[in-house]
Amino acid sequence: MHIQAITLFPEMFTALTDSGVTGRALQQGIWQFGAINPRQFADNPQGYIDDRPFGGGPGMIMMAPPLQAAIDAARQSSPQGRLIYMSPQGKPLNHMQAASLAREPALIVLCGRYEGIDERILTSNEVTEISIGDFVVSGGELPAMMLMDAVIRLLPGTLGDARSAVEDSFANGLLDCPHYTRPVEFRQQTVPDVLRSGNHALIAQWRLTQALRRTLTRRPDLLADRRLTPEESRLLQHIRQEERDIPL
Repeated sequence: MHIQAITLFPEMFTALTDSGVTGRALQQGIWQFGAINPRQFADNPQGYIDDRPFGGGPGMIMMAPPLQAAIDAARQSSPQGRLIYMSPQGKPLNHMQAASLAREPALIVLCGRYEGIDERILTSNEVTEISIGDFVVSGGELPAMMLMDAVIRLLPGTLGDARSAVEDSFANGLLDCPHYTRPVEFRQQTVPDVLRSGNHALIAQWRLTQALRRTLTRRPDLLADRRLTPEESRLLQHIRQEERDIPL
């Protein structure tokens, strides 16, 4: 996959390109990265690419001409690249969307700054707007890196064990189950016996039960739209019965 970021701060992306699984995957050629700074397309010696909004108001707006020139430059190397604009007005990012983007051959991620970008960029290009939550940050770089990390880790070969991505929270529509490692006892809390039993069928059932229990408690909305398997329905019914039997 070829990912390009249109950004005023290309150096921020070294957090992805130089570190962790994404950095290793870049070295292995699983993905490629390029950054395009729209300042290089500014029509003034100072490199300004923002101006005051028509109609007045606070802040500055990123101008359409340099942004469009940066998009066009990105398309020269990735003609089929999907253009994404990180925006609090976009559709919230989730696992299914990340998995869909991981199947794309290329991504072009536009990182806004200031009060936003000229609307004509959005209306004159085919753009997917994506949000990472109902809040505002100073620019699109951090959201872009979160999106990229979520996508890259789903690319074949990025993770040391492909099962890691399959068993993540949201990968199957449920939150992940609790995890434990050595030591067996810590602060008077002991690893559940079933995880040390060696019985893989019981372990799988325990993990599914815990995932259902955690999802029911923390994110019941995920269960509302989920088509449960017969085993999940049985386990969920048992969990609910346990909760009714617990005295207040």
